[in-house]
Amino acid sequence: MTAFRSFTRREILPVLAGAATLTVAAGRAMAQEMMGGQAEWKQNYDAATNLKVSRSTVPVLSPLTLQATEQMIETYRRLVSSGGFPQMPPANLKLGAKNANVVALRRRLIASGDLDQSLGSSPVFDSFVEGGVKRFQQRHGLQPTGVVTPATVTAMNVPADVRLRQLETNVVRLRSYAGNLGNRFVVANIPAALVETVENGQVMTRHAAGVGKIDRQSPVMTTRATDINFNPFWTVPASIIKKDLIPKMQADPNYLTENKIRIYNGQGQELQPTQVNWRSDEATRYQFRQDPGGEFNSLGFVRINIANPYGVYMHDTPAKGIFGDDFRFVSSGCMRVQNVRDYITWLLKDTPGWGREQIDAAIEGGQRVDARLAQPVPVYWTYITAWATPDGIVQFRDDIYNKDGIGPVPVASMQKTEEEE
Repeated sequence: MTAFRSFTRREILPVLAGAATLTVAAGRAMAQEMMGGQAEWKQNYDAATNLKVSRSTVPVLSPLTLQATEQMIETYRRLVSSGGFPQMPPANLKLGAKNANVVALRRRLIASGDLDQSLGSSPVFDSFVEGGVKRFQQRHGLQPTGVVTPATVTAMNVPADVRLRQLETNVVRLRSYAGNLGNRFVVANIPAALVETVENGQVMTRHAAGVGKIDRQSPVMTTRATDINFNPFWTVPASIIKKDLIPKMQADPNYLTENKIRIYNGQGQELQPTQVNWRSDEATRYQFRQDPGGEFNSLGFVRINIANPYGVYMHDTPAKGIFGDDFRFVSSGCMRVQNVRDYITWLLKDTPGWGREQIDAAIEGGQRVDARLAQPVPVYWTYITAWATPDGIVQFRDDIYNKDGIGPVPVASMQKTEEEE
């Protein structure tokens, strides 16, 4: 077996031509996003400047991403041939720790280019190690806490050859989007639970998303955003009536009333919950509709309609706490969008009469209002679990729906930290 060899920054993170220009652009985009209320990674740790991960303005679906991913495949082939990554022992480590596991952590971070190779011998978990852990976490879709959690260790112990196969699988997916996607379009990357709005080849806004559960998957598709409903009713899908609503009513007879969900029979007459036999499938014959209200309605204040045969759409949510979670596979197939006002402002920017002031007024008015986009915007729901950016950063996400064809791989984002338990 080939002995493990640590890679230098030059080898593991090749910088493509034009990276300096893109870095300047990324800085402008970060400032714009922060002004617009977009959540950003904090860069407050004491690490080398060239190891920090900035938000790239390059879309995940772009020729530059494809080119960077192809080059990263070559880097990972060399890495695999030299022994791959050293294993990280189970450990809960954070700033100030001092033990042999910190030395193992340093070696693992150096191997993937997340820590400078000159910092590999000390048993002390210092600010440089904390910065390296944050960098690793950012690249794997984990909250950049700088604390080595079980989820972080799980991600670290995915073998390099598995990561290589992820890159090889996803470069094929990226090539399938190599054509003209449009001047303005939306990319929703399901494994990353992330939405990007793209204009003139650059990312304008990014939004964390809540996507389909493992057993209720969000579909991969190409569609268009056509219209927006403000303060929408929510009609409960038949599948949710059977899987969720009936069991909840069996457990709590006040569930519908407390959540302002009304029952209608086939003649449009409203029924009371006490008129339904919840110990049978009688409820599946009725329509259930939740009143508008961003504080409690499952769609929040806004629904974005996208043409598709799956009955799914994008929407706001009253449960905004999910956007701070590592694991955001929580829906029945639809997609919940963080900072939804920024998202629909971008969608409606070419639609007369729908500036940010009008959008805010429609939401605050509390009445059902519809806005049709003057020009439908292409929307791509994609499944990309590995890609690289032109500044030489490689990103990996859990193959949550097991579509990569690699076989079972531990899913880091499903594991809770010790604090969460």
